[in-house]
Amino acid sequence: MGLRKGFAIGAVLLGLGAGQAGAQEFINVLTGGTSGVYYPLGVALSEIYAEEIPGARTQVQATKASVENLNLLQRGRGEIAFALGDSVKAAAEGNEEAGFPGKLDKLRGIAAIYPNYIQIVASQESGVKSLADLKGKSVSVGAPASGTELNARAIFAAAGMSYEDLGRVEYLPFAESVELMKNRQIDATLQSAGLGVASIRDLAASVPINVVSVSPEIVAKIGAPFMAATIPAGTYDGQAADVATAAVGNFLVSQDGVSDDLAYQMTKALFENLDRLAAAHAAAKGIDPKKALEGMPVPLHPGAERYYKEAGLMP
Repeated sequence: MGLRKGFAIGAVLLGLGAGQAGAQEFINVLTGGTSGVYYPLGVALSEIYAEEIPGARTQVQATKASVENLNLLQRGRGEIAFALGDSVKAAAEGNEEAGFPGKLDKLRGIAAIYPNYIQIVASQESGVKSLADLKGKSVSVGAPASGTELNARAIFAAAGMSYEDLGRVEYLPFAESVELMKNRQIDATLQSAGLGVASIRDLAASVPINVVSVSPEIVAKIGAPFMAATIPAGTYDGQAADVATAAVGNFLVSQDGVSDDLAYQMTKALFENLDRLAAAHAAAKGIDPKKALEGMPVPLHPGAERYYKEAGLMP
């Protein structure tokens, strides 16, 4: 069974053999970079679906995350995807500046999951301790037009700054950003991810860091779907105190070409296996079925709606 044309070379193929092809449901799980949180959760979710959904053949696709995932869903190139709430909202509105060619009208919601935390990390050597200190410094703001990069634009704008205030801007995924910091080639990286993301853990284990705060006042200027949050002390090596920041919710999103029955089974298997997702990454401990419908920026998939009604989570 070959990978679909255009799929990432490093995609993980899981599931059943060709002998059961007649009864198969193909589920491509769209994630993010391999050093982020979406990817390990996507691998765990694909394994759950392969085991729990009869006839399911599952695949994990590593992508540039939110914006690419939503555009792929619109084209029918995936069955379920991870995405940041502000990216989903921008997709539904057809925000071209955010990377969407028009209104993505095929998107259908599955669940609100855990929050992403805006994590701005600078090397101690750079002397950066605040957002203002980033002026004139070299900063990686995430892959171009990724959910992380959209978050970076929003944070800087609310702080009265822009990329022009920075000494140099790099548009790189998490792992590449960290490598540049280790090699003293950039001063800081902004990463939008679940707490304890592997890339920053790796960085903090190698280089003394400062975690830069984003004040509640700045978060309030951005407004929904951003909310004030805290990165607890000890989340990363050398982080001695709590750090204020912004958070924005993540969502699992599908598309209207996915059958109601499959969407129902994907939603049901998700919530019946939260322990397995939490074992794959601690960020999944933030998934709460009672909050699964909060702030959904796109119409709920009818299959997911069926699950929520059965579970008593909606009338």
